Amino acid sequence: MTDLQVELRKLITSFPFLKAEEVDIIVEKTNLKAFKKGHVLLSEGEIAKECYAVIKGCVREYRLKDGQEKTTAFFTEGQAVNSFSSYTNHLASKHYLVCAEDCVLTVGTQSLIDQMCERLPRLKEFLSQEVEKEAGALQERMAFFMSSSPEERFKDLMENNPQLMNRVPQHQIASYLGITPESMSRIKKRAYQKK
Repeated sequence: MTDLQVELRKLITSFPFLKAEEVDIIVEKTNLKAFKKGHVLLSEGEIAKECYAVIKGCVREYRLKDGQEKTTAFFTEGQAVNSFSSYTNHLASKHYLVCAEDCVLTVGTQSLIDQMCERLPRLKEFLSQEVEKEAGALQERMAFFMSSSPEERFKDLMENNPQLMNRVPQHQIASYLGITPESMSRIKKRAYQKK
């Protein structure tokens, strides 16, 4: 078993509904690949042909607006990384997906997913549930983002994903929070003074 497969096994054994033999099949059949920091998985204008899940590392999603990068999401261990509108509808992507750190990712295609679901019928239901959960979480994140202040967004990040602060550049986090790096510095300072 390769080191990459060991990392995958660690992650998927956390799903209690999978039997040991199902874990073995998934580990054997899953396409795993290591990517260096800075590797572009998808560019604006391309049609997504692959979907990913993060086994190790961090992937950043961003859009270009007036020549500026606007970070829209970070994906870390255990999270799916997809451009659903591009992948599902065969449309040009409106964003970029880039490895913010050295990454180990699963690399899937529709035919591979279909083969796995045929071999493990319960997997189809699981994947469907995961997509629904992700859609619900995205809806909640969007609603929170639209109705919260920059301070509330920063506080939420610190409560739910504090390690991100040490994994990616601060200007990318500021962009993700919808504020300037200077504003984030002030918010961070106030937050630490309250502690």
